[in-house]
Amino acid sequence: MGGISIWQLLIILAIVLVLFGAKRLRTLGTDLGSAVKGFRSAVKEGEENAAGSEKLEDQQTGKTYEGEVSTQDKRKV
Repeated sequence: MGGISIWQLLIILAIVLVLFGAKRLRTLGTDLGSAVKGFRSAVKEGEENAAGSEKLEDQQTGKTYEGEVSTQDKRKV
């Protein structure tokens, strides 16, 4: 009277397999795996970017700026 037994899970799995088919389930699993992988890499990249923000000091004025350091020139040519 509490949880789902192994037999109930097997019946649900059989119904899902009949409804969608093995090929579609495999494709769905692959897509889900790649989505999770992309999410993990985005989170890791976001953490690296957060750790990469530094404080910059202007040598002429002595003011301190806090933000992300970028080596990319954003001027239009």
